[in-house]
Amino acid sequence: MILFAATMAFGQTSGKVTLRGQAVCSVCWFEATDRKAMPYGNAADISCAKDCAEEGIPQAIAVEDEKGFTLYTLEPGRFKPQGKDFLEYVPKTIEIEGELRTEKDKKIVKVNALRVIDEPAAKPVPIPETADLTLNDLTGTSQSLAAFRGRVVVLNFWATWCEPCRKEMPDLAAIQNNYAALGVQVIGAAGDEASDSSKVIKFIRDYKVNFPVWVGATTSDMKRFGLGEVLPATAIIDKEGKIVWREVGIIKPETLRKELDRLLLPGVSEAQKAARAERKQATNTSLVPA
Repeated sequence: MILFAATMAFGQTSGKVTLRGQAVCSVCWFEATDRKAMPYGNAADISCAKDCAEEGIPQAIAVEDEKGFTLYTLEPGRFKPQGKDFLEYVPKTIEIEGELRTEKDKKIVKVNALRVIDEPAAKPVPIPETADLTLNDLTGTSQSLAAFRGRVVVLNFWATWCEPCRKEMPDLAAIQNNYAALGVQVIGAAGDEASDSSKVIKFIRDYKVNFPVWVGATTSDMKRFGLGEVLPATAIIDKEGKIVWREVGIIKPETLRKELDRLLLPGVSEAQKAARAERKQATNTSLVPA
């Protein structure tokens, strides 16, 4: 957790300030009651911030001290963002200098200077040699990726509360329809607990999910696949159980299909060659005089 700081006089409600914190949506921030337990910045937060920006809702800087977080709404001062607002900085860590005022208990900062704080680059997560995941399905039965050896698996981590996850479900359903006959299986690993199975079932019905769904997936599971902590996230596991492709965020259907074709077409090509050879042999045999 990054410790954010504010430089100002005690009890100050106006005047010049220097603030360091995270650029956030002034509305989406409050979708979690405890931002220490659920840090801001996942794919759903960013998508929500974009939608709010289109409606004219401003961004803010979330500043943390020993008492918790305080939000300061951002407005352009001498510093002019490239866009119409500060959306481009969400969810980056920034330091600003500006002029503070309070209106109806809302703290507002006119930004005169802004810089992005460089954060240490995250260490790359090694991809394990063999994919391993065991979760329960909606009947409470234990399911494992090991049972799908010999098939190509598209493993999608999602949750019912994840807005971007909803957007990609039709594309995943289409992948299941188009590639099932070629030995591909889409599996949904939901972050919802088994106790929330009614929500998951409703989601499946509403979005016409046509592939197996397992529940109880955690960020630890995602990290073991090299997918970080942001939903949605997707991995392709080949027939030998090795992770061969990863995508954090909403899938790009054309990219996913190209990767599946790359894995499957060599086998299809060999099958086609074998079929042609059989047809040729059958033709030659029929031409031999009795």
